[in-house]
Amino acid sequence: MDRLRLWFNILDIRHVLSSQADIEEARILLQKEGNKQRNEKVTDAWLLSLSSVHADTGAVISPVFRPQGFLPISAPLVVASLIPHKSIKHALFWQFLLQAYCAGFNHSNRNATVTKDNTTSMMQSILMVGTVSYSTFAGALPQIILQRLGLFSAVIETFCRSVLPIPLSACLAAFSVMVVRSEESDNGIQVFDSNGNAVGVSKEAGSKAIKETALSRAALFGTTAAVPSFLLALLKRTKFAQKKPMIIAPVRNVSTAIIFGLMIPVSFSLFPQFGKIKRENLEKEFQSLESNGDLFYHRGL
Repeated sequence: MDRLRLWFNILDIRHVLSSQADIEEARILLQKEGNKQRNEKVTDAWLLSLSSVHADTGAVISPVFRPQGFLPISAPLVVASLIPHKSIKHALFWQFLLQAYCAGFNHSNRNATVTKDNTTSMMQSILMVGTVSYSTFAGALPQIILQRLGLFSAVIETFCRSVLPIPLSACLAAFSVMVVRSEESDNGIQVFDSNGNAVGVSKEAGSKAIKETALSRAALFGTTAAVPSFLLALLKRTKFAQKKPMIIAPVRNVSTAIIFGLMIPVSFSLFPQFGKIKRENLEKEFQSLESNGDLFYHRGL
């Protein structure tokens, strides 16, 4: 509950409009007085720093890819990607925008302890382009099945409109995280002891960080697709909806946006930002460490 409460504070939309000067001022305040007092001004500076500065590189995150910007930017894209489209082109268009933004968000908020200069390798750029391309096509698959393959029937339409988008949304969200952030498992991420001292670079910790983030993102998008579909199924059985079917579309769009907004802090807080991993679960070089107990790593977002 503490993590969930913290994320509700971090996701304050006002912070996304903060300039770099405001962020630098907040960081200076924390350096001077952060450990001496805990007033409202220091708390606001701490939340602004958490939400706008990359934990590994210390660089200011682009406002577009800050956690507070995730809801206002991606919510319309999620709603547009889940509505029934009249053509495949429309489905591909909205899926492309959604998948491109999610890939950019995943990359901007990754663990970058091994790449402190925050640069992107050529291979990683190719993987990101491939991920967006594949996810765009896969996300539009329900529309392609209905139109390109000409499989029109009540059962197939219900399956493609209401059932298939649920596992598809969850899988594509997890897939994007795992591919875009694959460098973390390939090169490893820094691991710290309980005193905050770096003790080495671990691929096992990188894999664990990616898996946790992928699961949290799958929960976010899967739940967002599932709950409105369930609500619409109940609504369509009511006499009111049968008499006024025009109400179904607004209810679907509004419920999707609401569920998505509520699930963002839940999914972000599903796993701690600074995760724990047992020393025996890491590579052999960590087994000889004198440090007892768990080691820590930055999960990313």
